[in-house]
Amino acid sequence: QVQLVESGGGLVQAGGSLRLSCLASRSILSFVAMGWYRQAPGKQRELVADITSDSNTNYADSVKGRFTISRDNAKNTVYLQMNSLKPEDTAVYHCSADGRAYRIWGQGTQVTVSS
Repeated sequence: QVQLVESGGGLVQAGGSLRLSCLASRSILSFVAMGWYRQAPGKQRELVADITSDSNTNYADSVKGRFTISRDNAKNTVYLQMNSLKPEDTAVYHCSADGRAYRIWGQGTQVTVSS
């Protein structure tokens, strides 16, 4: 079973940037896609962005133009570069690894954006 470990979260002022990393315990090439989701208090978990094994990307409308997902297959790592952060981006960000019929989650990293 693969393990996903997120890092890079923290407290940042509105307009600032953070880069999240998700390190997998084995090759991410075996997964159909890797993704980032977020969950704010009292809200459902939502997709932020995902990237397929051939690097096609997909973004939530709320983050388009501000966030960029990327992957480094040699390092078994997926990144989420977050720019122009807003208070409404505050959430726990979770990494995901999608197989054909399953999804594996990381434990998450907290991102807090102050106004």
